[in-house]
Order: sequence, then structure tokens, then C-alpha cells
Amino acid sequence: MSSAPTVYDVAERSGVSIATVSRVYRNPDSVRVQTRERVLAAARDLGYVPSGSARGLASRSTGVLGLCFPDYSDPDTDAEDDDAATLYSDQIIRGMERAARRHGYALLIAASLKGGPESLVAKVAGRVDGFAVLSRTVPTEELEVISRRRPVVMLAGPREGGDQLDHLDHIEVANFDGQRELTRHLIEDHGLRRLAYVGSAEESPDVEARFKGFLAACRAAGVPAHGAPEVRVATMTQAEGARAADALCERDGGPPQAIVCANDQMAVGALHALERRGLTVPGDVAVTGFDGIPLGRLVRPTLTTVRQPMLRMGEEAVELLVRRLGGADEREPVSLMLPVTVTRRASCGCGTPGVAEAIVG
Repeated sequence: MSSAPTVYDVAERSGVSIATVSRVYRNPDSVRVQTRERVLAAARDLGYVPSGSARGLASRSTGVLGLCFPDYSDPDTDAEDDDAATLYSDQIIRGMERAARRHGYALLIAASLKGGPESLVAKVAGRVDGFAVLSRTVPTEELEVISRRRPVVMLAGPREGGDQLDHLDHIEVANFDGQRELTRHLIEDHGLRRLAYVGSAEESPDVEARFKGFLAACRAAGVPAHGAPEVRVATMTQAEGARAADALCERDGGPPQAIVCANDQMAVGALHALERRGLTVPGDVAVTGFDGIPLGRLVRPTLTTVRQPMLRMGEEAVELLVRRLGGADEREPVSLMLPVTVTRRASCGCGTPGVAEAIVG
């Protein structure tokens, strides 16, 4: 591996002073837009990533691993319910922290980087030895620069053929298989045929895979299904799930027999909306989610869902980064598909006590 480019190289390439390069990364708003873009373009061309002290990417170990993900917090969740509503990213963090501690690393966490200043991603990368990134959180060109100097593991979302980032290690879960099995369960085991899928308007490869699994199960059973989710929401929150359930109940012909939600947060919102309308779950309408967050065990009726191995995903990400840092740079990129668990609870009609589970994928 060639020596890492320095702040001096960036300054020379962009025709500015070292102080200006430093300001671009420390206080980007203090630099004119044209100058800032010229410096960042030079940095990308050189493969420069600043260290925490803005002296360039140091060769020594920092003893820190990084995780970058979108802010999945649900603004509709009451503050006192935060512990109960532990979300997807929280579980990944726990898994990464557990594994990082075993290997003697600390964990640096950065959220809401999408759409933020370009330098923020580089700053995080410059402070860590390895980087785990949730799919579509960081622009591809920035990850290309970071991955030249630090091992990067992509989390979630399918690996697509010909993707610019297909040289990176990648971990995903069996979204398609899990949703297909859950939908098959509703159709074959409970005899439900009028199913409505609630998904996200935002392009999410995970949600897309889940919807494809839903369609596959419907088509295999000869159950009518739309080619797109019957309701698309702006954000996958409890409030949006409640609004989706209200919209489905107000359609001509009344509510569907089952509302299949792309995540647990929306499913919980749907449960609340149906209760307000005086409808019983699962007597009038069955409701299912996806993710397996702790809140699903606490609501009434308890939520049938597809549980992702979120802790394990975080742990596996650390294991891959540590192996790369240990000198396994010449290996082919690793692609892991983790199985999911279909957890059958009361909201689909399986009843309590007891929970039936099936591992899929």
C-alpha cells in the first residue's frame, strides 16, 4: 500500500494553503463554496481522509471502530417509551460494542450523516481503524475514498451485481425469505386472502426485498396482490402506521383481513389505530411487522413479526473488520446472509401463551 496522501498534497493539488484545507474539514462554512468544492475534489482524487487532528490519515492504530447509520428515531414515540421502543440501529450498536470490547476496541457512532457536509463522514473515518456503514447512508464516492485506506463493511441491503462497492465486505439478512414465510403463514395457516402491504415511499433495498417476498407468497397461493404496496408512507413510524391503517379501513369494502407492515413501528401504530376504531386484532384484522424490536413483545396483542439478528449483525461486522485489520487484505470480499426468525404471536391469531418461531434463510 502506498503512503497515505497528506494535507500538504491536498493543498498543492487544489492550489490553496494548508490552513484553508484545515478549515474545510474543521469549519466548512468558513470557506467559500467554490474553494471548498475544489479542496474536496482534490481530496477525493488523492484518496485523502483527514485524521482527527486533520494531519492526514495516520498509519498508527486508533483502537477505535466506527459505525455510520441514518437516524431512525421515531419522533412519535413518547420519551418515557424510549427503552421499550429500542430500534433497529440500537441493536446493531449493542452487537458492535459487545464484539469491539472483546477485541479491545472502542466504538465511535455517527448518525444522520445522509445529506450532511461531506467532511463529516471523512472526519469520522479519520478517527477509526475500520468502518461499518448501513446501506445508502454515505455517498458511494465518499466510501470509495474511505475504503482505500480503511476496511469498510456494508450492512443491510442486497449486494447488487456491478455495484461500485461490490469489493467491500457485506452483511445482510434474509428479508425476502422472512417476509415470504410470514405471508405464507397468514395465507395457509390462518386462511387469510385479503392482505394489504404497508411499505415506505423511500427507496430502501431491505423494504423492497420484503415486499418482493410478500408478492412471492401471494402469487404462490393464488392470492390477489397489487404490484406495489397498497399504502406507501413517508417515514416508517408509529404515526404513519396508524394513518395507513385508517386509510385502509376507510376504503370501499372495509378493512383487509390482514395489514402486513414493513417494520414493527408501523405495525404498532396500526394496532393503536384499529383499537381506536373499535376493531379487534386479530378477530377483525390481523397485523404483522418486521424487525423484532422489544416493543413488539409489550404491546397488546403481542406482535407477530420477522425478527432480524441485529445483535449478530453488529458482532459479525466487527469480526470482519478485525480480520481485515489483522492483515487479511488480499481475501475476496465476504458476503454474509444472516437468517431471520418468523415469530408468531397473538396479532396474527396464533394466541398466547407461548410463541411459535421458525428460522428462515
